Amino acid sequence: MSPIEAATDDLQDLAVLWSIGEAHAHDVVEAACAALVAGLDSPALRVLAGYTRAEAEYDVPDLLPVVLDELDLVFYPRDSEAGQDAAVRALAHQMLGGRLTPRELALRIHQRFGHQLPLAERLAELDDEYDIVEYGNRTLAQLDAEVTAEAQRLAHGRPDQNRHS
Repeated sequence: MSPIEAATDDLQDLAVLWSIGEAHAHDVVEAACAALVAGLDSPALRVLAGYTRAEAEYDVPDLLPVVLDELDLVFYPRDSEAGQDAAVRALAHQMLGGRLTPRELALRIHQRFGHQLPLAERLAELDDEYDIVEYGNRTLAQLDAEVTAEAQRLAHGRPDQNRHS
């Protein structure tokens, strides 16, 4: 993956995580800065990358849809169903990129969506298993491996392939 592709993916992921309240506006600004450094460019992206932390909280909601449109990326309205599915995939990307542990991924998914989002149900179940691991017949390493496999499935958009129930 080229630096521009990676920056584009990171910006898309941060935008969707912001749209569900899992990232701050200044995180989106930092992703915009990284995208510019990587070689991605658009007029609105330059403006977004120039926001201060204080400006970000007020101005990201209006400018982010414009940035994403200019870059042919998807804007997900706050708490939309499609945005929730995209956020699950974005969190999976973060775990696979080393920004979250498997346990943190399962916990964040479970806290954010409970057992209500079909796409993330297995991760919520695995979070429950982490809570009782000392009483069960599975190890932390086994749970981590299953969460990692689920994150890979989600990140690569393979619906229900290789699911363990």
